[in-house]
Amino acid sequence: MSADHTADVVILGGGLVGMTLAIALARAGIASVVVDSSDPATQTAQGFDGRASAISTASWNLYTNLGMAEALAARGCPIAAIAVTDGMKPGRIDFRPKPDEGSLGVMFANRDLRLVMYETAARESLITFLPKAEVAARDRGPHGVTVTLADGRVLTARLLVAAEGRRSPTRDDAGFAPARWSYQHRAIIAGLYHARPHDNVAWEIFYPAGPFALLPLRDEADGRHRSALVWTVAEADAAGVLALPDAAFTGEVARRMGDLFGAITLASARTSYPLDFHHTVKVVDHRLVLVGDAAHGMHPIAGQGLNLGLRDVAALAEVLGEALLLGLDIGDAQMLKRYERWRALDSFMVAGATDVLTRLFGVPGRVPSALRRLGMAGVQRSPTLKRWFMDEARGMRGTLPALLQPGL
Repeated sequence: MSADHTADVVILGGGLVGMTLAIALARAGIASVVVDSSDPATQTAQGFDGRASAISTASWNLYTNLGMAEALAARGCPIAAIAVTDGMKPGRIDFRPKPDEGSLGVMFANRDLRLVMYETAARESLITFLPKAEVAARDRGPHGVTVTLADGRVLTARLLVAAEGRRSPTRDDAGFAPARWSYQHRAIIAGLYHARPHDNVAWEIFYPAGPFALLPLRDEADGRHRSALVWTVAEADAAGVLALPDAAFTGEVARRMGDLFGAITLASARTSYPLDFHHTVKVVDHRLVLVGDAAHGMHPIAGQGLNLGLRDVAALAEVLGEALLLGLDIGDAQMLKRYERWRALDSFMVAGATDVLTRLFGVPGRVPSALRRLGMAGVQRSPTLKRWFMDEARGMRGTLPALLQPGL
């Protein structure tokens, strides 16, 4: 059977992690075929997805080094500070870097990230993008991989990358066994307009039912102030919250956020997704690599999911780029093990920390709340601890791949 497309790598999943990996590999001289079941026109349609992502300093360095920062800059909202509070009670933590240290990250609507990502990928001759395509079969042989699509097209490469997200069929078919559980919660996503400016502050308000996050977005062209809402509710309550009339929904939101931003109205339709956890220590197999949510899915409590996936991208691109320069097979087991070892500690620590935070702030009662606020007050008074947490949020700790460092 002849191949319709031959490349160095086949990437299954063309989302924010998979397509960014293709761009990073192209810059290293590695050709890829990206297969995705979705339609880019739908993914970038106005109002398709109200989700927003906090891009850390390390991830912004990646976008800069891949030539995407200039197009993104006008679309993002810098995060000047992060306020963390237990139910809007006294004793919050304020993370605010010094003026010469820059922001704590940049908030983007996911739609804007996709628009720039697709535009950048379209300029790369080493990327073949196959949207609206379904995978029928995956075969990994001793010398390469073959992917057969539902329409009969055949793709061949030396390495297969699973970037399909939390429910990766490639990961499951390969027999990976991640630790996983459901939080029995659902995240409700919506855009908000509000009367007063957010002053570039991201708010993380913890309630026993789950975190309630207000994430700053760039003002509209007409001057209206905007934020993204991520509201965690119990799975049993989600349908009722989603069914509320707009006025009742914004009333419930206002009750939880107090008078932070004045009067609020909806800026987008409401969407939701279930919250669960999965993590696999093993992220490579014979000519197969997992990246992003295919390897580690976590609670959005700290906004680290996409950033963790982008760190996977930078590490894998560096490992495969070095293999290419050395004339090695980029599907070589020893090279892939290097990627696995490099990413193991970071992914485990971030996944574990988000799970612990979720459970810690989910304990109801006045005594647990008082203890949490006491601990938060201690962090607020400690510049050293605050510095450590801010560096973690920026993704600038540990041995970083070159693409995550400034001024590449």
